[in-house]
Amino acid sequence: MRLIAMLGDLLCAGALSASCSSIVRADEFYRGKTINLYIGFAPGGSYDYYARVVARHLGKHLPGNPVVVPQSMPGAGSLRAANFLYSAAPKDGTAIGIVTQTLPLEETLENSSAKYKTSAFNWIGRMTDVADVALAWHDSPVKSVADLRTRDATMATTGPGSTTYGFPKLLNDLAGTRFKLVSGYPGSTDAMLAMERGETDSSSTSWNTLRTAKAAWLKNKLVNVLLLYSRSRLAALPDVPAAPELGRTEEDRKMLEFYASSADVGRSLIAPPGLPDERVRDLRQAFSATMSDPELISELEQTGADLAPLSGEEMQKLVATLPKLPDAGIRRMEAILSSSR
Repeated sequence: MRLIAMLGDLLCAGALSASCSSIVRADEFYRGKTINLYIGFAPGGSYDYYARVVARHLGKHLPGNPVVVPQSMPGAGSLRAANFLYSAAPKDGTAIGIVTQTLPLEETLENSSAKYKTSAFNWIGRMTDVADVALAWHDSPVKSVADLRTRDATMATTGPGSTTYGFPKLLNDLAGTRFKLVSGYPGSTDAMLAMERGETDSSSTSWNTLRTAKAAWLKNKLVNVLLLYSRSRLAALPDVPAAPELGRTEEDRKMLEFYASSADVGRSLIAPPGLPDERVRDLRQAFSATMSDPELISELEQTGADLAPLSGEEMQKLVATLPKLPDAGIRRMEAILSSSR
């Protein structure tokens, strides 16, 4: 062992020093280090919730037991954090993040704020898939999808790059709804508060967040769930239509299904491109162990949060095989999302 260590030192001192981090043992690399987990949205929503739960448990499953520290980095519908992870974050396994589930779609649609290649990220794993819902406060005149097609409904959103913004824009054009977007809220918690205060008629959040963090709203019938931002209906909401159902033509429905595929990405962890293979392997193995950790499972069960994990390898394949659109459909969708209407 002493000889092996000496050989490693010699390599690091020579021409191969640039690759030394890839041959350092994982327990030696991570011991005493801090991993920053960057969260692309403000505190309070499901992105923030899942990130902080994982941060409490991930480190104990990594060699060397590093501390994992959540860091809020909201902005541009979380694309600020995505761009940071892609180009500026350390590429040594000490920076990971959770960003919008529409990450692959924003690149495909050539969002000007998306300065990354989705396939180049190292996908660490998914905690759960996520179906978002559009909801309206009980005293709003908007009670159903039919109402959305006959009267204006103000919608609190975080801004371009998130489903809270993209879906209402697309539904206005492809399904005849009349959402009036009010952008700039840091996260879904702020958007829901705006709706509760009467600043807007509606907002959106994940179904999981609504049924857990806002269970009293459902129990006391303070909100009406209008529609699902997913490819199909949920068993728990059999009478609530999924967005693709609302398309006026087959092309419209395919475009909405394409955008709704982001629900499969859900709440996932990514790491920057260019990590040593050993670091990617360590992070993925630790993530998988975390997903079966009894303490994490107990914590999720206490809050009623969903858990539908996929490994990093499975996520890497999933983002490469999401539904596609012909160029004409992509151009049309780009025009809708970039319009000022």
